[in-house]
Amino acid sequence: MNGPLNRTSFQLGRELQTRLEDRLIDWERAGNTTKLWNKDARLWTNSGEENWLGWLTLVEEQLEDLRPVQDAATLVCGSSFDQVVLLGMGGSSLCPDLWASTFPQQSNFPKLRVLDSIVPAQVVELESELQLEKTLFIVSSKSGNTIEARALMEYFFDRVQATAGPRNAGRQFIAITDPGTPLEEVARQRDFRRVYYGKPDVGGRFSALSSFGLVPAALMGLDIRRLLTMAQPMVHACRRERATENPGVVLGAIMAEAALSGRDKLTLVISPAIARLGAWLEQLIAESTGKDGKAIIPVDAEPLGDPDAYGTDRLFVYVRLASSPDPLQDRGIERLAAAGHPIVRIDVSEPLAITQEFFRWEVATSVAGAILGINPFDQPHVQLSKDETQRLLQYYQNQTHLPDYPPAVIENELKVFLHPSDRDFAEAASPHSMVGLLRAHLQRLKPGDYFALLAFLPSEASCDRLLQEIRRSIRDHYAVATTCGYGPRYLHSTGQAHKGGPNTGVFLLVTAEDAVDRNVPGCGCTFGTIKMAQALGDFQVLGNLGRRIVRVHLPAALQPGLERLVELVTQALS
Repeated sequence: MNGPLNRTSFQLGRELQTRLEDRLIDWERAGNTTKLWNKDARLWTNSGEENWLGWLTLVEEQLEDLRPVQDAATLVCGSSFDQVVLLGMGGSSLCPDLWASTFPQQSNFPKLRVLDSIVPAQVVELESELQLEKTLFIVSSKSGNTIEARALMEYFFDRVQATAGPRNAGRQFIAITDPGTPLEEVARQRDFRRVYYGKPDVGGRFSALSSFGLVPAALMGLDIRRLLTMAQPMVHACRRERATENPGVVLGAIMAEAALSGRDKLTLVISPAIARLGAWLEQLIAESTGKDGKAIIPVDAEPLGDPDAYGTDRLFVYVRLASSPDPLQDRGIERLAAAGHPIVRIDVSEPLAITQEFFRWEVATSVAGAILGINPFDQPHVQLSKDETQRLLQYYQNQTHLPDYPPAVIENELKVFLHPSDRDFAEAASPHSMVGLLRAHLQRLKPGDYFALLAFLPSEASCDRLLQEIRRSIRDHYAVATTCGYGPRYLHSTGQAHKGGPNTGVFLLVTAEDAVDRNVPGCGCTFGTIKMAQALGDFQVLGNLGRRIVRVHLPAALQPGLERLVELVTQALS
């Protein structure tokens, strides 16, 4: 049975409210909602957008035939598998990660885990928590050749072979991919238990309600029919021609008009019980809008501050779980509203109603793209870092080490690296020390800029806490938006906006020596080597594009090294 429509309200201020009203009138007069549902590429840039709109009809198509997805549940219900581990990145992992963090383990079903990192410490830690003979692995990749998913597959397939034998190892693996990909071929060759297919006309970041999101949900025992029927009220509402009554169109118009008026930092405040929705939204928004020198920059998981901690470039969206709200967030949003900050409030009736937000935000992002005059379905700059990573890995194969610049400063086992384009900046830093360089780098922040932490570190609570300290101190000192992405995951998410959006980011890329590492079978290198090649590749590409970036390299003793970095940033701000 369909649930209620998630409620929305907003307080935008006179100027933005007027812009919104005018935009909705224009949208309705032009019949743009009909163009959206008719997959008319002229709504955007007329450059192939019609080939990427299959997500519009996913809910109804899935409900018409649930057998493929429900088949997944039969694989594990009451079986010997006690854990399911998804190996994937970006659009293949963020929705399953949301399921796993939002819903408890279901009776008679295994626990769902998501591994979307090749940082060796994170891989080793997860492996230590598994009984391999009782683990089912999902290899999830739309393209079928995602470097991280392939490396993780090779590693764990080798591990399972050692316990189950070459003939039986494939029975502990399933694949989710598009038809005809290299992953499908490998799955057939290795006799994977199942292969589930995505839709070629649905991009990865729009695929939450396809097999990429629903098969993991079924494997952890969620009610797939209910997930989909909960989405139906939003699907129907987003068909409304009257623009003011269409929740997807209204949100998309707010996003775009806010960005066009200088409020391009879309700051997400999300109830803790559904907090991982923020990472999914971050990818959807950043990768869809960050191109052609334009972007709506999503700000996820930034500590909520006092009203005077924010500049005039913010639009706040409060996604509030009505069944489990956070009183501190409620009060914080009330203070922001009282201070005149523009705020959109979305009340999610219950956790299952997250599926409504998948669809609403997909429509909204598509609408925002149309208003901004961009193609929201491509990601033209993502390949740049991939190509540079491959070049560096080829160099490693030939030289047995990765190339790197000499450090600008070394202090207490911490090293600071600068891009060659920043030599003049380095010479101007005073004193020429780690604190001096960090101070000079942070002083490049101007009103309307944002600070981005790019951390090729384990995604764990101890790192989260210290990175959040850095974000909070910089946000409060400069009144700029701050973002934080773990590498290499952010490369599949905000990386497009970093490169294709406006040159308003000031980046601090953090790498570290690996205390542990593991070889990737058939690759000729380790997880640590691939990770470092990705970090160096992104550093090189961002620098080549004229982005303001500094890299800090930490020792293998990660915790004290990161604590020292927090101290250095604090000193740089004093």
